[in-house]
Amino acid sequence: MTQNTAPSPPPGAPGPSPATTGWAAGGTLFAGVLMTVVGILDVIQGIAAIAKDDVYTRIGDYVFAFNLTAWGVIHLVLGIVIAVAGWGILTGKEWGRALGIALAALHIVEQFLWLPYHPVWAIFAMALSVFVIWALATDTTFTDHTRDATATRAPRGRPPTPGTYPGPKT
Repeated sequence: MTQNTAPSPPPGAPGPSPATTGWAAGGTLFAGVLMTVVGILDVIQGIAAIAKDDVYTRIGDYVFAFNLTAWGVIHLVLGIVIAVAGWGILTGKEWGRALGIALAALHIVEQFLWLPYHPVWAIFAMALSVFVIWALATDTTFTDHTRDATATRAPRGRPPTPGTYPGPKT
């Protein structure tokens, strides 16, 4: 009786990259969802700051002295772009990944500057952005640089036939 399972690779053969399994692969999907949700929340924060300046407490002398309307516009615009990048990640677009890394880094700076207005959320959002950067930077499913290691491996115990290794594309 046979089973419909793939043969296991011989001992010592390279397996799947850790970046394409576990945390990073699932992290990319999670990063796309996070970016979409955080983008929408930034849009809502922006609208709240633009609509009525009384939503957030006014602070005294802060080094980065923007009024809340300016912060609202910053959150609104950045939120829209972050949500679009999240959608790009969820649909598997390479531009979504690159834009996601750049926007997550920009989002960390934005939340650092937003700390006096909303400290708990700003710290939490910065931590989420760090995770998004890690997940998008370590997942290799977007790149075409990986190849199936079993495709060019010689049968066990025999040396490879000359000329069968495709090598790098030129």
